[in-house]
Amino acid sequence: MIKTIDKELFLAELEKIVGSKSVLKTKWSMESYCKGWRYGEGEAIAVAKPSTLLQIWKILQVCLDNNVIVIMQAANTGLTGGSTPYGYDYDRPILVINTMLIDDIHIIDDGKQIVGFPGSTLFELENKLENYNRDPHSVIGSSCVGASIVGGVCNNSGGALVKRGPAYTELSLFAQINSEGTLVLVNNLGIELGDGPVEILTNLQNHNYSNDSIQYPNKLASDNKYQKQVRDINSSTPARFNADGRRLHEASGCAGKIAVLAVRLDTYPTSNRSQVFYLGTNSTKILGKMRREILSKFKHLPTSGEYFHRDCYDAAKKYCKDTFVVIDKLGPSYIPKLFELKRNVDRIAEKFKILPNKFSDRIMQFFSNIWPNHLPKRMEEYRNNYEHHWVVEMSDEGIEEAKEYFEKFFAENEGSFFMCTEQEAKKAILHRFVIASATPRFFAINQKEVGGLMSLDIALPRNEKAWFEVLPPEVDNLIEMKLYYGHLFCHVMHHNYVVKKGVDVEKLQKRLLKTYDKRGAEYPAEHNVGHEYFAKPALSEFYKKLDPTNSFNPGIGGTSKQKHWK
Repeated sequence: MIKTIDKELFLAELEKIVGSKSVLKTKWSMESYCKGWRYGEGEAIAVAKPSTLLQIWKILQVCLDNNVIVIMQAANTGLTGGSTPYGYDYDRPILVINTMLIDDIHIIDDGKQIVGFPGSTLFELENKLENYNRDPHSVIGSSCVGASIVGGVCNNSGGALVKRGPAYTELSLFAQINSEGTLVLVNNLGIELGDGPVEILTNLQNHNYSNDSIQYPNKLASDNKYQKQVRDINSSTPARFNADGRRLHEASGCAGKIAVLAVRLDTYPTSNRSQVFYLGTNSTKILGKMRREILSKFKHLPTSGEYFHRDCYDAAKKYCKDTFVVIDKLGPSYIPKLFELKRNVDRIAEKFKILPNKFSDRIMQFFSNIWPNHLPKRMEEYRNNYEHHWVVEMSDEGIEEAKEYFEKFFAENEGSFFMCTEQEAKKAILHRFVIASATPRFFAINQKEVGGLMSLDIALPRNEKAWFEVLPPEVDNLIEMKLYYGHLFCHVMHHNYVVKKGVDVEKLQKRLLKTYDKRGAEYPAEHNVGHEYFAKPALSEFYKKLDPTNSFNPGIGGTSKQKHWK
């Protein structure tokens, strides 16, 4: 990092804006903000924690005046390291702005839409919408780890819910640095808030606007074409992926290349009834056939359809039990607290050479091993009988349609299904969504005996029939653990691997991705490029258009970290 500024003067200016307690300066205090939840880390000159939108604006101006890079982050729960510094080869100092204190959510249009501030979370939104009988675009999964609403939009996240698709909006409020090097505020929120940054940001922060100030321009606040897109089972392109130009618009898909201060999103009516069906089979062709028939012939689309392999079932049962139990017994709101506790325990343990790395994981695994079995009896029976598991949720009129179809289908084909009780449904869905923690836990406990971690986030073409990965023996022999799971209806699959000791992870990843290139797949599908994937030309050009001076989150997607994209 090149020191180009008077550090003490810069920090003093930040403290004038947010107060000294809200500027973190020591390596110890900044560590959890500069290290990704799963991937990547780097250094920053400081971490600022503003409590108002206007404070963010003032901080951005100070950074511009001092030639300092800005990385905006909320919960820092991204899987590809896109919300922290990455490496130590930037040409300017970095300031991390953590927005979690700015967590307002404004309900508008009788709950049909919301305005989410930078630190507002999906979990908070779910709770607020209960009184309106409405749902957000994404529910359990990302919401469990405290993911932010704005972060979801910036990364086109979500999409597990078949009727809704990824987070998308054309209505947002953001700051950017234009090609002349001037900080500008762009109000495309569709709400009249006055003139000038101070007035606009203050009025929004204080909810100082009336219903008459809310406009309804011809702009989208959700993806209105996704249902048709996911039903097109004969298309040779994926249903959704991060570099899809159709979903790149200002805040949507920006990956932090602008400072997003608020987004306006549609909400969805809560279903009157829901029913989860648990399916098991020993044939991937069976699931592929069902997927095509349901998407092309059903009148009512499923709510979701989550696939996982038997190996995933076993790994999640063993290595994710603690996360499962916390959510099941205490609720999703405790997960961010749990992760914060883990980080603090590991930071303290690193100071004592007698304690092993990832000490928190070892403690939690110890208690998991003595905790009784947490999974329902019928799920355990299906684990023993079937290699492939599919958890399909239907709502309202779609419940009977699905029941009749499954009964007829399994009368003629291999496999079976059962209709989950309310408790079984909750545990089946939760079991699927804690799987992502299995490989990191396995690696943490066995890191002396194994190589590195690798994860692929793949969007297969909608017409792909060979959707399940079968590796050649020479590749399979390089892998210690492989877990396959994903959102089968939209063909977005997650492949998590722990490789054997001595294996070059980067070389192996490139080899696997080449095979998916030949099949017309896209990647990443929903976790965004972060610092783990390369941004394809269309995505890279989108970033350059948003941030011509390369002042926000430089280096994302393997792009240049240099000012003006040199």
